[in-house]
Amino acid sequence: MTKNGYLVAVLGDPKLKPGSRKYLLAENLGQNLIDNGYQLIIGTLDGITEAISNGARHSSQYSEGDIISILLKKNPEPVVETYISTCMDVTRNVVVSTADAVIAIGGGAATVMDIANAWTLNRLIIAFRVDGVSGKTADKKVTPRNRYPGILSDRVYGVNSTYEAIECLNQKIELYAFKAQPGMTLRSF
Repeated sequence: MTKNGYLVAVLGDPKLKPGSRKYLLAENLGQNLIDNGYQLIIGTLDGITEAISNGARHSSQYSEGDIISILLKKNPEPVVETYISTCMDVTRNVVVSTADAVIAIGGGAATVMDIANAWTLNRLIIAFRVDGVSGKTADKKVTPRNRYPGILSDRVYGVNSTYEAIECLNQKIELYAFKAQPGMTLRSF
């Protein structure tokens, strides 16, 4: 499969035990995202993002550069090959939230911020119905405002499985993401 040009942020619990339900969901999701032509953006190197990265690298479609990490400091370890080192602390989460879509698995306070940023930036948001922030925000609007008049069902889309997450992403990403067309410049806006 060729790359589809969409960047997906995956976020959630910073501490996960390998083999736990959320870790396995994230590994499976990482592989399936790459299998479906998506590229990933992550914000840390442990927990959920370690699992996503491990899964992504198990895809036969994986190539170097498919995972971009926005880090607090220069410390990439072996989890990713491509990273941007910042001194932005939690404000780097805004950078992660600019992805075409955001998928949450669990999470805490930083995930609340990521989802709020993604909502404000009008991004597609998918949340697994598991313990944590993703389970609490799944199937809900972050605010009552209608972000897109043409999308009556606009909300944080809740899912139970990797299959449902990929299906939702494939069906809805074009409704939410802006893709520059060949030859487009900033003057085109």
